Amino acid sequence: MDIDITADEQAFRQEVREFALANLPQSVRDKVLFGAKLDKAEYVDWQQRLYRKGWIAPSWPVEYGGTGWNLSRRRVFLHELALCCAPETISFGLTMVGPVIYTFGSDEQKARYLPSILNSETWWCQGFSEPNAGSDLSSLRTRAQDRGDHYVINGQKTWTTFGMYADKMFCLARTSDEGKQQNGISFLLLDMNAPGVERRPIQTIDEGASICEVFLNDVVVPKSDLVGTEGRGWDYAKFLLGHERAMIARVGRSRMQLERAKRIAASQRDGGRPLIERPLFQYRICEIEARVRALEISELRALAGYQPEKGFDGATSSMLKVEGSEICQALTELLVDLTGHYSKVYQGRYEQSPVGGTDAHGVMGDHLFNRVVTIYGGSSEIQKNVIAKSRLQ
Repeated sequence: MDIDITADEQAFRQEVREFALANLPQSVRDKVLFGAKLDKAEYVDWQQRLYRKGWIAPSWPVEYGGTGWNLSRRRVFLHELALCCAPETISFGLTMVGPVIYTFGSDEQKARYLPSILNSETWWCQGFSEPNAGSDLSSLRTRAQDRGDHYVINGQKTWTTFGMYADKMFCLARTSDEGKQQNGISFLLLDMNAPGVERRPIQTIDEGASICEVFLNDVVVPKSDLVGTEGRGWDYAKFLLGHERAMIARVGRSRMQLERAKRIAASQRDGGRPLIERPLFQYRICEIEARVRALEISELRALAGYQPEKGFDGATSSMLKVEGSEICQALTELLVDLTGHYSKVYQGRYEQSPVGGTDAHGVMGDHLFNRVVTIYGGSSEIQKNVIAKSRLQ
């Protein structure tokens, strides 16, 4: 597969770079580079700038607000933004529920929800995982009782990223106990400010508070907020998870981190020699670079095989998720080793000028937070089962 870019795409890459440099505050670029947490206002400001430019949803169909770009142009766009240390757009609206709504939702749902996803007026979160239903998602217990023109939902969701700040949740709830577990699950859209919704923050190992648990107590959801057909939520969830797992490959982010590792290896010295001259670090950098290059090719193959009505092939998106998340962890481990004892002085916020200068900014926090990447979106063990069932039988 040819992954070189044309002269036209080279010009487009320069346009993207100039846009990012003109529209991204230096403080935001620094936070992204150093792994610091952005607040909601910073995300919204950046996404609205992309929206006004017409670049907010490169993978959406043109009729719903997409760009109409081919795969190569989309790749150039996403990778160049990552190299410019631009924040990744929040995926829950743009990458997850948005495609579900424009593929399976009613015309009324498309008209009501898609515009506010594109302009970032509505902040979404994902209501899938539960205390006893994470990787085994089909065993979820949250229940939606049919009350005529509405449902009443009771249950608990956990590990809800950005749930403390969300306006809406796309939620899986059980509407029937008949047949297989998967057959009785429905896909619902609920208001996070509705009576009966309670949010409790969860502090993560990096001292962050980006996730929470959500308790649903007699929450009323109109039937008009049921997506598609009752009982087919499992199908819509698989479609959504294919988008999420492919997105987790994060090739652009890994390329940016790899460039940072090279810079640190060239500047940090041991025994009077730059670390980049040490064979062990040379080997690790070259190995990760080869893996990132291979992942990029695999990502392009997955995009080339994408079918709008079916989404990504399950095994392919699982492969991208496994390798992309393991590369992410390998990079944060490399950065910790390159910065040595300086990275151990963890102060949570890069603005506090940790010992060791800017090379050590955010390294430990990023490393700690990224312990979860092989778990969220479906653990690596689950992904390998998906691959085995699809490819080895």
